[in-house]
Amino acid sequence: MLSGRYRQWMYDWETRLTSRDTNRVVRPLQWGEEWAGRWPLVNGDFAPGAGSAERVSANVLADLNRRIVAHSDQFFSYRAPADFRLETGQAARSKDDRRLEPAAWLRFTSPVETPYPENNIVTARWFPAAPGRSGGRPAVVVLPQWNSDAWGHNGLCRILSRFGISCLRLSMPYHDVRMPAELERADYAVSANISRTIDAGRQAVIDIRCCLDWLQQQGSTDLGILGTSLGSCYAFLASAHDERLRVNAFNHASNFFGDVVWTGQSTRHVRAGMEPEITREQLREAWLGISPKSYFDKFARWPKKSLVVYARYDLSFLPELSRDVVEEFRRWSLDFRSAVLPCGHYTTGEAPFKYLDAWHLTRFLYGALRQ
Repeated sequence: MLSGRYRQWMYDWETRLTSRDTNRVVRPLQWGEEWAGRWPLVNGDFAPGAGSAERVSANVLADLNRRIVAHSDQFFSYRAPADFRLETGQAARSKDDRRLEPAAWLRFTSPVETPYPENNIVTARWFPAAPGRSGGRPAVVVLPQWNSDAWGHNGLCRILSRFGISCLRLSMPYHDVRMPAELERADYAVSANISRTIDAGRQAVIDIRCCLDWLQQQGSTDLGILGTSLGSCYAFLASAHDERLRVNAFNHASNFFGDVVWTGQSTRHVRAGMEPEITREQLREAWLGISPKSYFDKFARWPKKSLVVYARYDLSFLPELSRDVVEEFRRWSLDFRSAVLPCGHYTTGEAPFKYLDAWHLTRFLYGALRQ
């Protein structure tokens, strides 16, 4: 009886949080062949036998995704930037605390060029480890959730830096300072444009790997990654293709990118634009190239330690999707642990659950990187 009331209370709270934004835009399904034409494996054409937009279909995208998965090391390959620069200044401490504090940002040109100049410059805020805690010089790339502003996860980065772990908090493609002027939300990262969404995932993975290059140049020897929600997906893809990421914290997780978009409360507007023309199964195939399930074999190539955190009352990443991830880790006999939060997706960012989440993440990263 009590558990049922708690569950309903949590669902109601979660629904209120996912419904407070009024600027979600329903956009029609687009295959986005102009985005795919720039990828490796495509050779300047969208796909074999598909020379025009009219001939593009879910089957064509599914075939292209299978080729991406089969040759993903090539798909996520890149040329390291030559323009790394660390810029210093001041920034507000948080969205609600406007007091200024010293800050530093790593900036460089993304190896993935898009039509949006703002998105082509990568920005990552730098939180160096506290003085006197240098042993081993561990560092973590931190990726917050979809639609995070510039302050998302900064508090967590401060905590980790006090524990001797430097953090590079990456602004994901189309987020905060990388957001094109015509947008109010990071819609181009996840949208009804199938290939643009894949392109954003490819860019995120490559930007992460560039951050690792810079961290190594600074002398960091033990590297990890922490991703939340969409950031968790990007983090897994990057780790599956980069041996340097030996410690991984996945904060909300799903095997299939398309399943989250189709079933999640926070992406219902994306589904609304696609549903007349595509099924859940077709969408899963169309985004197979940016789905963690596709790359467990490559993730298992190297020794890694992982943490999977999910929420029991999550309406955006349904718990059964996250439990499938845990089962996949077990099936591959990977070194991992899991933790279940007594809340939902959005409520993970609310007190007291955000403190419990931070405790799980900090405890794991400290133990895996510092000991």
